[in-house]
Amino acid sequence: MFKRILRVFIVIVVLAVLVIVVGGIVGFNFLRDNGIKQYFATMKPPAATVSTTVAKPSNWTPGVEAIGTVRAVRGVDLTVETAGIVKEIPFHANQKVAANAVLLQLDDAVERADLDAQKAQAALDQTTLTRAVELTKRGVGSDSTLDTARAAASASASQVTRLQAVLDQKQLTAPFAGTVGIPRIDLGQYLAPGTAVVTLQDLDTMRVDFSVPEQQLPLLKIGQTVRLGLGGSDDMPFAGAIRGIDPKIDPSSRLVNIRAEVANPEGKLTPGQFVQVRVELPEEQNVLSLPQTALTTSLYGDYIFVVEPAKPAGAAPAQPAKPDEKPAAPTDKPADPKPADAKPADAKPADAKTADAKPADAMKPALDAMKPAADAAKPADKATADAAKPAAADPAKPAAEGDKPALVLSQVFVKPGRRNQGMVEIIEGLKAGDEVVTAGQNRLFNGMTVNVDNTIDPTKSANKQADQQ
Repeated sequence: MFKRILRVFIVIVVLAVLVIVVGGIVGFNFLRDNGIKQYFATMKPPAATVSTTVAKPSNWTPGVEAIGTVRAVRGVDLTVETAGIVKEIPFHANQKVAANAVLLQLDDAVERADLDAQKAQAALDQTTLTRAVELTKRGVGSDSTLDTARAAASASASQVTRLQAVLDQKQLTAPFAGTVGIPRIDLGQYLAPGTAVVTLQDLDTMRVDFSVPEQQLPLLKIGQTVRLGLGGSDDMPFAGAIRGIDPKIDPSSRLVNIRAEVANPEGKLTPGQFVQVRVELPEEQNVLSLPQTALTTSLYGDYIFVVEPAKPAGAAPAQPAKPDEKPAAPTDKPADPKPADAKPADAKPADAKTADAKPADAMKPALDAMKPAADAAKPADKATADAAKPAAADPAKPAAEGDKPALVLSQVFVKPGRRNQGMVEIIEGLKAGDEVVTAGQNRLFNGMTVNVDNTIDPTKSANKQADQQ
């Protein structure tokens, strides 16, 4: 019987221990998960570092942008007019040549011989003509003989001119001054008529051909300033002017061809080169613009982040005196005379004698009631004194910290407009004086706390900033 009772007792103890252990584990896990949830729910993300700029009205130079191709004002691929074998190439690649300079000499031995023979015949015919004229003056020669001699002399002179032209075709000359390219022929090579020999380009002045949509045609006119920039660069160092506007719009593409001329004294522009073209329009005043890096595009629209001072959460946290007033509240309760007054009223004469004999004991509750009030006043006085010490030691530091409120973000949807040289015009949603984030907005969200660091300007290249520093 005893063993059975012991066995039941042991089972009950084991079950109780098991319930306690399991309950402790479950309770611990519940409290831990609840604590983690509360921690992350109340945890504030760290302040992100961003760079900002202040929006303010500025001058805006609108323009018409396009893509163009550079060509030389005078440029041609030189070819030969007649067949022959290359005898001399008196130029080298990239040589600057003058107008009428000889660039190629073909074998002209046969043509020279024919020219010399014809010159001799022309001289003979001229002599015969002179003799016939003399005889006619003397009345010895006939008029028919004179006419025949004159015709023969004229035909011989014309033949000399023809052979001289054929001989000149054996030479290739520069039609204008410029720079020659790489020769495409070799000595001793036989050339057929029309064979390209070399290209000749006048690089002092370049023309740029580009096209714009028909909607922008009314904005353009002859003489407007044009700026050119090489591919891959935002700078447009070359300036020129519009020299021609095609009066016809291409019906297939709805584009109109424009031609501009640009001076190229340093030779940085090359015929056939790709360039970015910008036709400058009249300047506009008081236009709000931002760096293009400040604008973020999403499925919901274009938006920016505006930095604003954080609004105070409420007046309660800003008043530190309220927690100090709580300990003083119980001081009024012990001073309540109800317990002290009730007992002396119902007390017996014997008790009155005791009260008269010991007046100090009657005053004890009142003294005890005053102690909490005095003790509550001491920490307040001590805290006030401790707060006054740092203020007296460094009065400027708390003032500076108080004048610098926390900064938070406000997401503002805007309507962008024209773009120019890394800037974008903001038509709606932005007002002058707003501080807008220009970099670091990849992981930002509305209401987030930020720190502003404008030591680096993302709108400029790192090389330029290094030069300025």
